[in-house]
Amino acid sequence: MSFSTEIKTELHSLKQLDCCNKAELSALLHIGGSIEKNSLGLNLVFQTTNNSVVRRFMMLLKSLYDIDLTIIKKQSNKLRKHDIFILKISNKIEFLLSDLSLINESAIFFQDVEARLIENECCKKAYLRGAFLATGSINSPETSAYHLEIQAFSIVQANIIKDIANYFSLNAKVAKNKRGHIAYIKEAEKIADFLRVVGASNSLFDFEDSRIKRDFKNSINRVMNCDLANEKKAMLAAIKQLEYIEIVERRYKNNLSKSMSEAIFLRRKYPESTLLELSYASLEYYEKRISKSALNHRFRAIKDLANRVLIEEVVK
Repeated sequence: MSFSTEIKTELHSLKQLDCCNKAELSALLHIGGSIEKNSLGLNLVFQTTNNSVVRRFMMLLKSLYDIDLTIIKKQSNKLRKHDIFILKISNKIEFLLSDLSLINESAIFFQDVEARLIENECCKKAYLRGAFLATGSINSPETSAYHLEIQAFSIVQANIIKDIANYFSLNAKVAKNKRGHIAYIKEAEKIADFLRVVGASNSLFDFEDSRIKRDFKNSINRVMNCDLANEKKAMLAAIKQLEYIEIVERRYKNNLSKSMSEAIFLRRKYPESTLLELSYASLEYYEKRISKSALNHRFRAIKDLANRVLIEEVVK
């Protein structure tokens, strides 16, 4: 079961006020509805592939209007086989179109939403919930790409969803795609806020839990990669230092300063250690600890001396 399906399964049994039921049903039909005309008149049609959404739609319609409907079940012809549920309403169509704000003053279906339906904050939440139930999807929180989208078939619908979402500071945006337009959210924190707004408490917990685990795992990997990179860097630096020591001792083996001799001894004794580890090791062999910066300065002096030897050998 996908994460989106889990959310919709959780939302289908949510209890709310009648005003919220009406806003949610309006959103379901605005986003997933259509008008069908036959010899008997008009039918109001809603389509979905989610069984939980079917049950939710039927519950909302029955509780608000006590209207029966016809359910037709078909199988998709696409590669990913799934059932398509077609819900047809044949009674009180004109009343429903008006009461649910499914037709505007210009006699255009499924565009504008009357302010009365989403006047209250709870109804705005319900409208978002209905829009998500109709065509919404959220990527699994276990993936690195956080993405929530609600498919709409017009720019007007998409902007209505965006504006309601942004009433709750969700930073929603609108984009065009092959099927029309989408209202979408990309930020993980805002997607979590969306789940909180629509009332998907259990899914919110799962989303945050998965996100925290994934982010923690990524943090551990970054630390490990950083440690490995530092180890590799320290090892390469130690190899170069040993090469410079070979060159310097070839010319000045018995004439090196005490500080250089101490650094050379420590590097030969611990050929793979970092400067910090050499600093701690110096306590074992000398009267006081040689600092990391002091060791770094001594190895730079050895490098400069080695380069001078190489230049002199080339000139000769």
